[in-house]
Amino acid sequence: MTVEEAITGRQSIRAFLSKPVPRALIEQILTIASRAPSGTNAQPWRVWVLEGGAKEQLSRDLYDRFMRDEPAHYDYFYYLHEWREPYLARRRKTGWGLYGLLGIAKGDRAASKAQHARNFLFFDAPVGLFFTIDRDLGLGAWLDYGMFLQSIMIVARAFGLDTCPQAAFCQYHQVIEKRLGIPPDQILVCGMALGYADPEAKVNQFRTDREPVSSFTTFIDRLSD
Repeated sequence: MTVEEAITGRQSIRAFLSKPVPRALIEQILTIASRAPSGTNAQPWRVWVLEGGAKEQLSRDLYDRFMRDEPAHYDYFYYLHEWREPYLARRRKTGWGLYGLLGIAKGDRAASKAQHARNFLFFDAPVGLFFTIDRDLGLGAWLDYGMFLQSIMIVARAFGLDTCPQAAFCQYHQVIEKRLGIPPDQILVCGMALGYADPEAKVNQFRTDREPVSSFTTFIDRLSD
């Protein structure tokens, strides 16, 4: 698989096979991804890997909390406080496209909630990853972290695995931190499902589009006076 194929073939998978991922392969993916660049080689990432009974126990706990509408608590806010264009249109297109593919009608809150709740089950992936960062690190370290996360997803593709990065877990960061023993000087960045995609699952047919280069790039060949 070429780098181009790994990047363009990556997508957020929402249905996984139960096929286990060898511990050695998880370690190999993380080892390669750790070559991601970071300012002054700070390497600000910390990874927590859940498998087997530990993953199932935490997943069920979080799933149940979400289904009974337990209040969310955030350490940081991932999205806009008030959606505006062009982000609002992109968000709606993604949501309506995914739910439409699954036959979930607009306004069907129960079905939408049930689908969203599958985040907390890692979409049945055999491996769940959590990522944390020191609270006192600045914005640059968070930018470095993004490159590390992207590296994991691309390397996973090279080994025939797929992923789904998940900010949904952040609303229950206090529960996750307590259950995993994450120290208070760390912030939960996100979670990620890792495993082998279910090729028969309809939900995995969903693909988001991307804006053309011309819409977000400005080429400058002359500076203003």
